[in-house]
Amino acid sequence: QVQVVESGGGLVQAGGSLRLSCAASGHTGDLYAMNWFRQAPGKEREKVATINWSGDWSGGWTNYADSVKGRFTISRDVAKTTVYLQMNSLKPEDTAVYYCRADQFPPDTESPPSTFWGQGTQVTVSS
Repeated sequence: QVQVVESGGGLVQAGGSLRLSCAASGHTGDLYAMNWFRQAPGKEREKVATINWSGDWSGGWTNYADSVKGRFTISRDVAKTTVYLQMNSLKPEDTAVYYCRADQFPPDTESPPSTFWGQGTQVTVSS
């Protein structure tokens, strides 16, 4: 129904920057939010950032994990069905697989929202 593909990961030195991209395709008409998560080996998956999706909304909002506030910025291009994560001042503890998740209203009123995950992109920060 909805396909999500991440890109832009790689290997950088501490203090460097990367920009991740997440492109959504398929039946995207009822999407209402896009999210970035990350997971390091042996650690639980952590929500990094969230942004509202619909281009018809008059207001916008973003949310960030405390660990990335002031360093990461999430943004969107609704016309291109793409969300970005600009990562600056990277630290070794930012090393993880980064995943994109799309949130969509369900087809019936008795179901919770649907979620669609990408395959992930590796970010490695060397010290």
